[in-house]
Amino acid sequence: MKKIRPGAKVRVWEKIKEGDKERQSAFEGLVLARKHGNESGGSFTVRAVLSEVGVEKVFPINSPTIAKVDILSSPKKLHKAKLYYVRDFSSKKIRERVTSKK
Repeated sequence: MKKIRPGAKVRVWEKIKEGDKERQSAFEGLVLARKHGNESGGSFTVRAVLSEVGVEKVFPINSPTIAKVDILSSPKKLHKAKLYYVRDFSSKKIRERVTSKK
């Protein structure tokens, strides 16, 4: 879980129980913040835009409902630890600001 850092694009697979069946659901988005490191109360916030509405979910790192976390991309260098300012930007502006320049 060390690679989950602000600015990374991740896909979080959650276990969802419906009646007596269990399935997995993916939530893909940008990591805005990582709080409290790897300790038992640690968490990370993921933001996605679904149907033109911004949605944020806070995932506890040691949660049994998380099946796995896929890291799709990670920024090379970022100057802020919390990316809450991204909430006001459009998707295009976020890509320009957060993605790494080579």
